[in-house]
Amino acid sequence: MKILYINTSRFDYVQDLTYSGLVKKLGFDNVIDFKWNKKYHLPYTKYPKNNGYIKDSFFKSIFRRIDFKKFDYVFIGSCKVRTFETYLEIAKKIPKTTPIVFIDGEDGCEIAYDLRVRFKSPELYQKAIEIRPFDFIFKREYLKGREYEKNVFPLPMCFNLDRLPASLPTKFKYDFSFWAVESDPIRIKALNILENEFDCKNNGTCRNQKFSKYKRKGEFYLQELASCKITLNLRGGGWDTMRYWEVPAVGAFMLSQKPKIVIPNNFKHERDTVFIKDDLSDLIDLGKYYLKNESKREEIAKNGYQKLLKYHTDIKRAEYILNILKNSKENL
Repeated sequence: MKILYINTSRFDYVQDLTYSGLVKKLGFDNVIDFKWNKKYHLPYTKYPKNNGYIKDSFFKSIFRRIDFKKFDYVFIGSCKVRTFETYLEIAKKIPKTTPIVFIDGEDGCEIAYDLRVRFKSPELYQKAIEIRPFDFIFKREYLKGREYEKNVFPLPMCFNLDRLPASLPTKFKYDFSFWAVESDPIRIKALNILENEFDCKNNGTCRNQKFSKYKRKGEFYLQELASCKITLNLRGGGWDTMRYWEVPAVGAFMLSQKPKIVIPNNFKHERDTVFIKDDLSDLIDLGKYYLKNESKREEIAKNGYQKLLKYHTDIKRAEYILNILKNSKENL
C-alpha cells in the first residue's frame, strides 16, 4: 500500500503520530509526506513537537519523485489551513478512484469545526468537499452520544514509544502534580482546589502557567511525570490530551476526568486508571487514598502501561486505521 500524506509543517499531535505509525507499519518508502516536512526527517524539535520524526530518513526523503496517480490512498493529515491549501493544489491530479482519508485531529466535535470556525477558513473545506466528498474521516473529538456519518471513525491521540527517554527515574520526587495551562474552566477549578494540598505549591502545580514557559520540557518533562506518585489529567481545549497517554506511557499512576469522547479499548476505572467525578468533589479524597495505598496505586499504573502497549501506541493507531480501510474495501 502506498499513501500520499498531505500535512502541515506546524506540529499537530494526531497528524504527526498517525504519520509515524503508518511509516512503522508500511515502511518509509510507502508513506510519502507532501509537502516535504523537515520535522519528519531532521531532529529539528524536541518532544512533544517531534512525534513524527523518523530517524535516518533525511537523504531518502529528498530524492523521492511523486506521481499522484500511483497512490492507493491520499491522507489529508490535519484540519489546518496549510494542509487543505496543499490538498486543493493537487486535488484534480488525484484519480477519482483513489480514496481520500481526512484526519481531523483538532478540538472541535463537529467535522472540520476548527478549520471552519477557529481558523476562519470555511471556504477551504467547502471547496474540498465540492471536488469530492471524503471517503473516510477519522475524528479525534468523536463525542459519545453524538451521531456521525457512517464513514466517520474515532481516532484519539496515542503515544510514540520512540519518544521515551533512554532511562526513567525509579524514585518519586513528587506526591501529586497537575502541570497545565488553563485551557478549560475545569482546570482552573482544579488548580484552585489543589493550591494548598499535597506538595502542589512546591512542585509547580499552580495557576497562570504558559506552555511556552514550561520549566519541564522535552524528555525531561516525561522523566518528571515518571517522578510523580499521582498525576492529574483534565480536559483542555478538547477532551483528548497528550497527558492522558503520557502518564501511562512512563509507567505512572493517573487520576483523570473521564473523557466524553469515544476511545476504543479505553482504560478501565480502578484497573488501568482512576476516574474522578466531573465536579471534582472526590479529587482530594482520591489523592489521599492512593498516596496511602501504594501497592494498589502501583498495580493500576502497571496495568495502564500494559494497556497502552496493547492498544494505544502510534503503531496500534495505524493498524486500527488500516484495518478499517481494508475491511471497507473487502465489503465493496
